[in-house]
Amino acid sequence: MAMEPRHPITEQRTLIERRRELQALDAAFKELRRTTDGGPQARHRGLLAFSGPAGLGKTALITQARERALASGFTVLSGRGGEKEQGSAFRVVRQLVQPTLARMDGAELRSFLGSWYDVMAAVLGLEARGPAPAPDPTGVREGLDWVMTCLTIKKAPVVLLLDDLHWADVESLSWLDSFASRVDDLPLLIVVAYRPDELPSEAGELRTLVGHHADRPHDLACLTADGVAQIIRSQVGERAEDVFCKECWSATGGSPFETVELAIGMAERKLSGSEHDLPAMRELAAAIKGPGLIERLEGLDTATVRFAHSAAVLGSPFSPQLAASIAVLGDETAAEATQKLRAARILTDGHGPEGELEFVHPLITTTIYRSIRSGFRAGLHNAAADAVLNAGYGPTAAARHLLEVPCEGNPETVECLREAAREYLGAGATEAARRMLTRALKEPPIPEDRAAVLHELACATFLIEPTATVRHLRQALAEPDVDPDLRASIVYRLTTALAHT
Repeated sequence: MAMEPRHPITEQRTLIERRRELQALDAAFKELRRTTDGGPQARHRGLLAFSGPAGLGKTALITQARERALASGFTVLSGRGGEKEQGSAFRVVRQLVQPTLARMDGAELRSFLGSWYDVMAAVLGLEARGPAPAPDPTGVREGLDWVMTCLTIKKAPVVLLLDDLHWADVESLSWLDSFASRVDDLPLLIVVAYRPDELPSEAGELRTLVGHHADRPHDLACLTADGVAQIIRSQVGERAEDVFCKECWSATGGSPFETVELAIGMAERKLSGSEHDLPAMRELAAAIKGPGLIERLEGLDTATVRFAHSAAVLGSPFSPQLAASIAVLGDETAAEATQKLRAARILTDGHGPEGELEFVHPLITTTIYRSIRSGFRAGLHNAAADAVLNAGYGPTAAARHLLEVPCEGNPETVECLREAAREYLGAGATEAARRMLTRALKEPPIPEDRAAVLHELACATFLIEPTATVRHLRQALAEPDVDPDLRASIVYRLTTALAHT
């Protein structure tokens, strides 16, 4: 008879064979505490990095860092990259600071941001910026440095947690890349987790900085056979046979994520860990990821599958109301789907204040997203764009979905992309604005709007590629029947651009 699970798997319980990493966290927290206790300011642990392929427990370590930081009375600011949100400028930076700044009233916020208010309010998504020249990206980074420095001093000591850094948007990553070198002078600890093979080139300085110290980054290793056996026996009982545990290690490759999921699945199936249970164990292991996960999902009802697909298109964390809207499900049906996906360990509750949901692991999100047929996936992105606009999230939130939709000459798509570009340009995210407008041209716009879109694209490229600006402006002038006022603006901009090339 199978034994009942003896210990629930908690975050602490699953951090098997991570003593070195937890000791590094404790040492870094100890140094951070000294910066506000009158101790010496010089530190060696202002930046702590955990790296490794998917499934090795980086998020579990970030969660443990959060719990220990809060228990120590530190202020915690956190952000997380998203695989499908890398094109959303300043998304991760906004995750870090918006919760704190949103609690300030208008007067307090203006006082806190001071002379940086007009630029930073747009960059941080606190309010749209009116018509004005695009701020210099260097000035934007300096403004972000100032905001984070002031926030750190105001809330010291501060722990800044960044998970899935390899999926951070370029603008946030570029800022962090330049800011990280200053962290040792502040009562601030930055803890990052990332997949080293997927970290983009924009993090070059950060990668170099991390590598300057012998104990950084902490490259996570797979669990040993003994580590896997600990997790398995904590769920199915201490009498699980050695040969059975060894086969579990072989089936999971020592991945902590897969091992925990397998252990929970076996406990639910009342397996005892005997050699007789090996076929059932292998079946469970195959269902954790890849084709097995999709087969498990598709074994659920149609409404639940639609809800999971919509959630994967939105990405973690997501609003269940938005997912239900995209999947065209009523509240009761969506709630039932959520419960079934929780029970299947596909979804879990998020950390946000508005009832967001998350996928249990990014591997699950990626697997489900890639399993959706391309044509149907494009349709879901199109529905998602409409849903986020109707929910009031704004054109930039909708535009990232429109980038995944085939070009159809839709004027509404062009207008949304142009509005998103204006917001990005006002926030100094010129590269993001260029992406929006390049896609708008491919839609394409109606003929009478083409010159205006080319002019806007030229404005977006002026600070980053003046030669492209000249090319776009000349193309705009070549369009038929250009509005006289627009033509005058194009000529003026062309004269200025030629002077800078």
